[in-house]
Amino acid sequence: MFGLTVESTAIMKILVDADACPVKEIIVRLAKRNEIPVTMLIDTAHVLDDGYSTVITVDTQADSADYALMGMLSKEDIVVTQDFGLAAMVLGKGAAALNQNGLVYTDDNIEPLLFQRHISAKIRRGGSRTKGPPKRTKEDDERFEAAFGALLGERGQKA
Repeated sequence: MFGLTVESTAIMKILVDADACPVKEIIVRLAKRNEIPVTMLIDTAHVLDDGYSTVITVDTQADSADYALMGMLSKEDIVVTQDFGLAAMVLGKGAAALNQNGLVYTDDNIEPLLFQRHISAKIRRGGSRTKGPPKRTKEDDERFEAAFGALLGERGQKA
């Protein structure tokens, strides 16, 4: 109005779909180093207190944590989730998302991942089984930490 510009003052936060997230300790360690707030979303079947994160407990209905997370999300944020559908919504809002194995979700890989999820669900509905994830390894944690650190670095934080 008077030639003033308003710059965004949104602060980056890390939002975690935390029920089955095996990398919570890595997230908290790097977030503390960078003084970035972390919000862990869990359902009532879980208990979490890491001494740093804000923990939000939602009911156990399908997608409750997803809806709560999306309501808090801004484009400066980083989301950790293994849910491809949630990752697609996060990307749609312009925020960053990665999974617990270090896969950074992008506009280029999200559609094939969603299609893969659809095919697997169709197979399961037909009575067949799909292969579950392999046992978690130290290398999985290392890949996650490297990818998470790179995302922080891209956003001006210390890895």
